[in-house]
Amino acid sequence: MSLSNEGIFDMQNRRWKLSAISIAAALTIGILALFLSSQATAAPSTPSPNAVLTKPLLAIAAAIAIAGGLIGTGNAQQGIGAAGMGIIAEKPEKFGQVLFFFVIPETLWIIGFVLGIILLLGIL
Repeated sequence: MSLSNEGIFDMQNRRWKLSAISIAAALTIGILALFLSSQATAAPSTPSPNAVLTKPLLAIAAAIAIAGGLIGTGNAQQGIGAAGMGIIAEKPEKFGQVLFFFVIPETLWIIGFVLGIILLLGIL
């Protein structure tokens, strides 16, 4: 069973859409959680039902932000790693360049992790 060029392009297009959707969803939920946390800090000293739900919502938002970053990183490194192995097999001297391009998507999970910590600690 072989894939045509159209099939390969369709698979790459789906991966790209999934990565973009997961990153956008994580950022949206993170921003929403930051908005909720700023409202919770301005709340009066008597706990309200909304203040009780704020911490679990922030924890869920942090988990989604971190997961979105990890999913985006995995999807990006999937194609880069496969292509990089082919390049290294033919030209071993290109290892440094391949490693550099393989590490660039790591910033996605770092951003998701930092956003998750910001949400959990209530920094903003």
